[in-house]
Amino acid sequence: MHFSIPETESRSGDSGGSAYVAYNIHVNGVLHCRVRYSQLLGLHEQLRKEYGANVLPAFPPKKLFSLTPAEVEQRREQLEKYMQAVRQDPLLGSSETFNSFLRRAQQETQQVPTEEVSLEVLLSNGQKVLVSVLTSDQTEDVLEAVAAKLDLPDDLIGYFSLFLVREKEDGAFSFVRKLQEFELPYVSVTSLRSQEYKIVLRKSYWDSAYDDDVMENRVGLNLLYAQTVSDIERGWILVTKEQHRQLKSLQEKVSKKEFLRLAQTLRHYGYLRFDACVADFPEKDCPVVVSAGNSELSLQLRLPGQQLREGSFRVTRMRCWRVTSSVPLPSGGTSSPGRGRGEVRLELAFEYLMSKDRLQWVTITSPQAIMMSICLQSMVDELMVKKSGGSIRKVSSKRGPGSFGGCVLPASSQMLRRRVGGTLRRSDSQQAVKSPPLLESPDASRESMVKLSSKLSAVSLRGIGSPSTDASASDVHGNFAFEGIGDEDL
Repeated sequence: MHFSIPETESRSGDSGGSAYVAYNIHVNGVLHCRVRYSQLLGLHEQLRKEYGANVLPAFPPKKLFSLTPAEVEQRREQLEKYMQAVRQDPLLGSSETFNSFLRRAQQETQQVPTEEVSLEVLLSNGQKVLVSVLTSDQTEDVLEAVAAKLDLPDDLIGYFSLFLVREKEDGAFSFVRKLQEFELPYVSVTSLRSQEYKIVLRKSYWDSAYDDDVMENRVGLNLLYAQTVSDIERGWILVTKEQHRQLKSLQEKVSKKEFLRLAQTLRHYGYLRFDACVADFPEKDCPVVVSAGNSELSLQLRLPGQQLREGSFRVTRMRCWRVTSSVPLPSGGTSSPGRGRGEVRLELAFEYLMSKDRLQWVTITSPQAIMMSICLQSMVDELMVKKSGGSIRKVSSKRGPGSFGGCVLPASSQMLRRRVGGTLRRSDSQQAVKSPPLLESPDASRESMVKLSSKLSAVSLRGIGSPSTDASASDVHGNFAFEGIGDEDL
């Protein structure tokens, strides 16, 4: 998750008091909260008291006199680095002190009083689930409320997550981010002040082997089935005409498990697809569609005069990756601190092992670059759990800062937590997951794809240097699942 403080504001104090500088904290480029230096200093002191000074990053010192504009900009940069460092630390970034501070600041900034409200959550097939929550409920509370409404068992809640999406004109969802523990879902979606933004429930793991756990339960089975049918209809899962006929036949027989077993064998089953963007692979400014799943990033592309093709990048071949954000300067070529900033440009760059002795940077330019990075991290987390012989059912509920939810499941004791006052009860009115309609006929205009190359090392690539470092911020992620390439892979 990408934290930034791109700007400051001069604001008047309460009751006509003296003016002060406010720092706007953005998450993935969207305003999350507005805080004063003294509030951040209070957070720092509380973290220092709990974890010790040696654990914390450097915090910009107090100043005796008023700051000059240059000093304000310097402090902004220092505070931005501080917040990023705290969030990236597995201990500090998952602490209740840090997350509760951000939740309170979000609620205060948006001036939302604590009260009971109805919140609409969508399932993957568009079905609406209306839950009663408090405006101050955190993400886990809302997820539990949705599970209670659907009668999803406590031990399966952690297999699902809530996502903030933007509904496009054609009804498709563009994924913005997974809702995190430091935010209030009701405030997050309503503060965007647009009916385009919705909250969607979707499975949060990548390995289809975990489907078996979910399919044991009727509600879990229905959720997976509805999501899979929806993904096929959107074209996210690649289906031939014959496979489409078989799937429709299983639908007509209401054979949901058999339907899912067949779907599991299809290309891009369980993948998350992103909006069309641009990459420098296999050549500069190449239009691509990126999908994430099955421990890889898939790039669908069309070279001039050629058929639609696909290139796949395994996460175990990525030595590291980073998200870089930069802000183009205005037409004058200069920009005063905190002013005149244009739209943020986001890039995901990863260093890929193309052959045994050749690493190469690949860069994807997309507004969803941070979401792509979160997907990569969660796939790595899931691989590491599997490699260590662990089970996602048994992983601690303490989430790291890059957790997508795929391999970090809340403990059962956490699942049983209910808000005082009994708003969440299993006896409350429950809602069944509606069975989706039969699959429509395949889209005749949808092309078949061929692999870009059976051997990536054989693909002719333009020279790609290390990504530019003149950006405003970047997060570098080392990959603990990185493996040396074997001869059989060449």
